[in-house]
Amino acid sequence: MSAHAAGLRVCLSCQQVCRPPAATSAPVPCPRCGAPVSARKPDSLARTWAYLIAALILYIPANLLPIMRTESLLGSSDDTILSGVVYFWVSGSAGLAILIFTVSIVVPLAKMGILAYLTCRVRWPGRADRHQLSHLYKFVEVVGRWSMLDVFVVALMVGMVQFQSLASIKAGSGAVAFGAVVVLSMLAAGSFDPRLLWDNNGQPDDER
Repeated sequence: MSAHAAGLRVCLSCQQVCRPPAATSAPVPCPRCGAPVSARKPDSLARTWAYLIAALILYIPANLLPIMRTESLLGSSDDTILSGVVYFWVSGSAGLAILIFTVSIVVPLAKMGILAYLTCRVRWPGRADRHQLSHLYKFVEVVGRWSMLDVFVVALMVGMVQFQSLASIKAGSGAVAFGAVVVLSMLAAGSFDPRLLWDNNGQPDDER
């Protein structure tokens, strides 16, 4: 028997397990911290898909538009994420190029792909191992924090360059789009309720 079938709910803020009145299915306040406690996050899959689709749309300009613009006495140049990876690779900094490619290209795509896979598995569970699906969601939570490395590097370089008469570094529109992708993917991960992976067809037994 599952905790939901036994009438138990867990507070996602403090992890307190409580038993709400049997007559209500609405959110109830947590007896420990007062946060609203519900059986499952309302409209979890719909909100997750909405954030994922928006993130995938913005992922294209995030990689095509310049993430950084450099102006100096020698001229100006615009750099995208991929051009920065190529620059570090050909200049002999292969490790840095691989790091940026991993956290800026591979990690966001993997995070969005895994979330899309999990939402599909909620609706069509098939014979998937739900323990492995839960581990995938934990992986998304762990790697998500590394997706902002490019934005951090640009912000750091902008703050370090003080001699405006010699050089100027400004964040490009690609950095804004990339930051939006990261925020939207974080919202998608936060909207997804991993407890749905243990339900049938993505709904608790009393909501099917």
